[in-house]
Amino acid sequence: MSAKTEKMLIQALEYVEDGNYSDALKLYDLALREEPNNTSVLVDKGATLQNMGKLKLAIRCYDKVLDIFPEHLDALLNKGATLHSDQKYLEAIECYDIALKIDKKCAMALAYKGLSLGEMGKLQNAIKYFKKALSVDKHYDLANISKDVAQELLKSIKTKKSKTQ
Repeated sequence: MSAKTEKMLIQALEYVEDGNYSDALKLYDLALREEPNNTSVLVDKGATLQNMGKLKLAIRCYDKVLDIFPEHLDALLNKGATLHSDQKYLEAIECYDIALKIDKKCAMALAYKGLSLGEMGKLQNAIKYFKKALSVDKHYDLANISKDVAQELLKSIKTKKSKTQ
């Protein structure tokens, strides 16, 4: 990465932190004119588009990264999270599964897969993935909180079933 691109990336990240997404996007586009296949810029641009709710454009950025580098974990995780936001849970899980083939101890991929499974109503499987994520990183808040929520939901479903029988 050139020093010029690196400066633009740092400035763009500051814009993102301030919630100034449109100026960040302008810098990402400038950086991509200089280095069209810079995967760091593409992932950051995708994340910014994702934060703006421009999910299809974000996915295009992640797909371009994956065309260049099919095993790019950040692109896979972000693409999965974007698909999850778009309620495309099976497609999201496909991204997490690829990420887990690359790194079977990727706590984020395990937890995110649990979230998608939970949204699909597969609470027991979701809990299993949250527990796997916690076995990798016992302090992973997302997995811990999500596991507790899924267990409570499962308990309330079982309680309702036993009351109606």
